[in-house]
Parts: sequence; structure tokens; C-alpha cells
Amino acid sequence: MYIRSLMPSNENKALQRFLWIGRAEGVSFLILVFIAMPFKYALDMPLLVKYFGWAHGLLFMAYVAQLVIVAFKMKWDLLEVIFGFVAALLPFGPFVYERRLAKQNATEEGTL
Repeated sequence: MYIRSLMPSNENKALQRFLWIGRAEGVSFLILVFIAMPFKYALDMPLLVKYFGWAHGLLFMAYVAQLVIVAFKMKWDLLEVIFGFVAALLPFGPFVYERRLAKQNATEEGTL
């Protein structure tokens, strides 16, 4: 999808990793909020929150670490890093942020 259109070379590997981690983090957050939490409170089944919360926490830390790596490699400004961080805090945020990055890249290349 967007990965092929974003930056060639060594930066591409870091960015690809960031996008994949972002997708996994986004999915884990959605599962946690829209499946595990309702199971916990409506059906008194807290075990899903334990496991998906743990997985989401690890993915969130990986996302933030990879965001910092990509920011240094691609020389992003502080505002871009803040957008990336805030995206991880919102449901569907990583998916919206990925689309934003793809649009920025297309605009820079003049293909939009």
C-alpha cells in the first residue's frame, strides 16, 4: 500500500517497520477498547484485558521507540513527532497518521 510509495533506501526499512508496528498497535488498541473492555465489564471476563492490555503496552512502547528512530533518520521536526505520538493515543490514530504520511510523501514527490 503506502509502504512502497514512501522513501527508498535504508530510511525505508525503518519507516516500513514503523508503519507495521503502527498497524499492529492500532489493531491491538481497537481490540482492547472495543472487544476486551466490553467483555470485562459486560460479561465479567477480565482475562482478555489482561492479555490484550499487555500486548498493546508492548506494541505502544515499540511504536514510540520506532517513531523516535524514524524521526532522527528522516529528520522530522518536533511537530511531526508530536503528531505521531498523539496518533498512538487515539483509536484509529495510527491508520490516519499512516495516510497522512503517504499524502505528505505524494505531495513532496509531486504525484498528488
